[in-house]
Amino acid sequence: MYESSFWQLIDQAANQEEPNEWLCNILSEKDTNEILDFEFMIQTLIQKSYQSSLWAAAYILMDGCSDDTFDYFRGWLIAQGKETFEKVLDDHEYLAAYITEEKLDEEGHPQNEDLLSVAIKALTYKKTSDDEWNDKVHDDLLDALEQKGLAESDGIELDWEEEDLTDRFPKLWERFGDNPLGDF
Repeated sequence: MYESSFWQLIDQAANQEEPNEWLCNILSEKDTNEILDFEFMIQTLIQKSYQSSLWAAAYILMDGCSDDTFDYFRGWLIAQGKETFEKVLDDHEYLAAYITEEKLDEEGHPQNEDLLSVAIKALTYKKTSDDEWNDKVHDDLLDALEQKGLAESDGIELDWEEEDLTDRFPKLWERFGDNPLGDF
């Protein structure tokens, strides 16, 4: 699967009532290598967006951001499509203008946890005809990603303190500092 094909799927999914379910169904019909390529792209983008400054932006948006929440935020960011993903990575303050209530999850947050498990669900269904978690399929997926060249992500050292965020991200702070997402 080429990067352009990946982003086409993401864009098509955005037009579906249940985007992650739709992606899972589409992927489960593809061959195993295409499912692995999709997951490789997800993981590559997750690593590319593993930035201290982006974590700070997410922290402002949601008045705090745990490790897991940051993962789900990056899943949401990928689901917004290539153009938005790249704009946000280039300028995190773009989020201040981009985010509207319609672009958030049901709870009013920029999170998409389910996108991060679409490929493993599709692969599990393809290999077992069942959607129940399967340790062997998961281990095989991790081995295949390693063979494709996906390296383990290094840790991240946050280069910000909460009291510095107003100056570092003035647009985000102005919009969300006193009214974080989830408080619409």
